[in-house]
Amino acid sequence: MANKLYSDPAAALDGLLFDGMTLMSGGFGLSGNPESLIPEIRTAGVKDLTVISNNAGADGFGLWMLLESRQIRKMISSYVGENKLFEQQYLSGELELELNPQGTLAERIRAGGAGIPAFFTRTGVGTIVADGKPTEIFEGEEYVRETWLRADLAIIKAWKADPAGNLMFRKTARNFNPNMATAGRVTVVEVEEIVEAGTFDPDCIHTPGIYVDRIVKSTINEKRIEKLTTRAREAA
Repeated sequence: MANKLYSDPAAALDGLLFDGMTLMSGGFGLSGNPESLIPEIRTAGVKDLTVISNNAGADGFGLWMLLESRQIRKMISSYVGENKLFEQQYLSGELELELNPQGTLAERIRAGGAGIPAFFTRTGVGTIVADGKPTEIFEGEEYVRETWLRADLAIIKAWKADPAGNLMFRKTARNFNPNMATAGRVTVVEVEEIVEAGTFDPDCIHTPGIYVDRIVKSTINEKRIEKLTTRAREAA
């Protein structure tokens, strides 16, 4: 079996990055972001990137770093709020945006991994989401055709991996990560823990190792809370 383990994030990305590439980056809000790999992409200086991700990070964190360095040319996303830099670059014309309903984005990525070039959905019919896209009538209802999403590279964050690349995700940090693992020509995974072969119960594996090309242990695990909400402690 080929060795999939790499010593550090820079080594895990070596030879994979190039200008104009399409990149998938896992995460939802600040949960499940590939925190260790994104800074290495910034350091590499590749530009004109098309990035497929639910959102573009938050101020100072996640994909925001690649926006700040002007390395992203286009975002394919479902949520663009609460990121002032994203807003500024889009409104100024610096950044292209392909906005998707969130479920449609997830299904486009899943379709890319499953080898399904297109599918039909009712979501977005009659809105700007459907502009320029073919529609069909099924059982008396109009549906819009959406196409798959695939990438040159998928970078994802998992909780645990074994040397074969079998993955487990933790709770909501799973989000878009498993689907993206299947839709990248090459998939690089950063994980919090690397376990010995045979550790996982096969029924508990979320992503089979066949989809994973390179594995590296995370160097950054901040797990920030985007909006911390607290209440006053009741008096004793």
